[in-house]
Amino acid sequence: MQYIEKPVHPFNRILDHVPILGDVIRQPLGAIGFIIVLAFIICVIFAPLIAPYDYSRQDIPNRLAGPSAQYWLGTDHIGRDIFSRLVYGSRIAFGTALPSVAIALTIGTLLGLIAGYLGNKVDNIIVVLMDSLQAFPSIMLSLAILALLGPSLVNVIIVIGLTWMPNYARVIRAQTLSIREKTYIESERSIGATDGSILLSHILPNVIAPALLLAAMDLPWVITFEAGLSFLGMGVRPPTPSWGVILSDGYAHIFESQWPIIWSGVTLALTTLGFTLFGEALRDVLDPRVSGTRGL
Repeated sequence: MQYIEKPVHPFNRILDHVPILGDVIRQPLGAIGFIIVLAFIICVIFAPLIAPYDYSRQDIPNRLAGPSAQYWLGTDHIGRDIFSRLVYGSRIAFGTALPSVAIALTIGTLLGLIAGYLGNKVDNIIVVLMDSLQAFPSIMLSLAILALLGPSLVNVIIVIGLTWMPNYARVIRAQTLSIREKTYIESERSIGATDGSILLSHILPNVIAPALLLAAMDLPWVITFEAGLSFLGMGVRPPTPSWGVILSDGYAHIFESQWPIIWSGVTLALTTLGFTLFGEALRDVLDPRVSGTRGL
């Protein structure tokens, strides 16, 4: 009997070369999340080509106008195109979230490795430091620090990074405490391997995956957090088109037009939804309890 090979769609061939991404996209909710995230990434990269107007261009006669053929999402209180400002605002959102999460991940990983591997007094000191930072509500701690440093994009990135850092330190510490007692770690010590070599070559590769997954899940909340700080006037300053600034400007003129609030709120909700769906699908793929049973 002659078997006829079923043709493979070119898109599936591409996914086969990126196995993790392919597994995520093959999940319906993961595919939806990926499409939303990809759309925002395209806006970040090609903002000048996508936005029909410059984000600071004013059209005073058409201020607070509703959606139209000229202004797809309407205009704000000084006649700036809302759609263009939201597109350019994606650069502020991702330009804040990615460095902030990177700072939190880097410092948290370093402290978690040191605390989990060395233990004793070093571990106690780092744990007390993490507990102290987490004892304050994130928004209150951020506002207090920004009140001292002053509102700016760089300060917001630093503050958010420090605020989120304890989460990563705890995850890495817990994983390190478990792995440092493994037999192969003891074998490395017995043949004279240094602590630095053990940490970088054996422990770090085995503990970093949960922290990276946490980073993917944290991105939408960091974007929302930055928007909240900007809304309160302690983040990015106008006329920079942060989504929080757009929301704040809309709130100040809520009785004249509700479109700025509606569209900025929808944008934040879509971003959160997209990253959450993508992150949960990625978690299902990377979680050994789930991925290990695939195909059985």
